[in-house]
Amino acid sequence: MARYTDPACRLCRREGLKLFLKGDRCYSDKCAWERRSYPPGQHGQRRGRKQSNYGLQLREKQKVKRIYGVLEKQFRSYFALADRRKGITGANLLMLLEQRLDSVVYRTGFANSHSQGRQLVRHNHFLVNGKRVNIPSFQVKIGDTIEVREKSRQCAQILSAMEAVMRRGVPAWIDLDSAAFKGTVKALPTREDITMPIQEQLIVELYSK
Repeated sequence: MARYTDPACRLCRREGLKLFLKGDRCYSDKCAWERRSYPPGQHGQRRGRKQSNYGLQLREKQKVKRIYGVLEKQFRSYFALADRRKGITGANLLMLLEQRLDSVVYRTGFANSHSQGRQLVRHNHFLVNGKRVNIPSFQVKIGDTIEVREKSRQCAQILSAMEAVMRRGVPAWIDLDSAAFKGTVKALPTREDITMPIQEQLIVELYSK
């Protein structure tokens, strides 16, 4: 399975925005974006040129892909599905990404980042409605219960994430029972639940050409 394996901090620098790709490190003074907020590469500090409309649209698409850890082919599939659904295509796209199991694991506080959530899901640490699911792209639904397997409740990564979750908070559409290592999807996420500065209409314009 294809995945990004290069340094994560250069992605934040390229997008000019802290994407919180490395969990706790992003909140500390070790964050690379805090120290070098200009784009990576030997020409990163030169005065930027004015971007075209296409450049703005492309950067917005790349930013969303990197936030959720999705590559191009799968991202296009999500867009096609969002376009077929009723409602606003851009909002539908973000909701589909939020409903991924690895995203829900991160939002619930069982992982420090989307990428760590993806890894933990792949390593069979979670049950959905009592059944083991190890597919990061699995789409959760209202009423689904995501819990840490009994054998995984002493996993250092999960315990560390649960200690840090109070800093970013748990979204209103998820009910967390930290004592039982369990989260329940009370409702589907809405556009207002996403606090990252995303202009999804630019992505719609890019793919609609």
